[in-house]
Amino acid sequence: MMNVTIKSLSGPWDRGYALDKHKIKSTFAGYNEYGYKTFNTVRTEAGEAVFRLKYRSDWTQAGLLAAAVYEHIVPHFPQLGLVIPMPASQARPRQPVDAVAEELAKLMKVNSFSGIIVKAPSTTGKKLKDLGTKHEKAAELAGRFSIKDVISGQGKWNALLVDDLFDSGASMEAATNALKTYSKINGVYVAALTWK
Repeated sequence: MMNVTIKSLSGPWDRGYALDKHKIKSTFAGYNEYGYKTFNTVRTEAGEAVFRLKYRSDWTQAGLLAAAVYEHIVPHFPQLGLVIPMPASQARPRQPVDAVAEELAKLMKVNSFSGIIVKAPSTTGKKLKDLGTKHEKAAELAGRFSIKDVISGQGKWNALLVDDLFDSGASMEAATNALKTYSKINGVYVAALTWK
């Protein structure tokens, strides 16, 4: 059982929450043998799980994070029909957020769709994490999200959009706005594993 302190997230979605803050504190620890700064970082349980999943390829963390979202966030939402992971900003052989979304969908007994939201590559070459303001991030993301119709059948479902880290909210807002254009999506609800 993961200890968390959930936080409400406001944006164009119907309702959203994050499990917990990512870092508690980070202190400078000196330079490593390559001349790079190193830090002693203390993370929340959710933050440590995200770190181990993303940067240590500890795939057992996907199930733990999914269980925490299922226990602490999903009960705040109405009936959800599907889970959608945020498109990744970095190419990896296996995407951590996709893994969490798949585990969460199993717990919820619904499908996870990783291909609904398509994120076009940057035309400027800028990385979101290097941009300072939400306005700059929103401008960088403008027009880059589109929808691929991958849901067969008729109907409209409430979707749960899952991301690993909520910072300015620019990516989540752009993805939500794209999802709202999809005729098979009713409400958009969001769950972030951590916030900055």
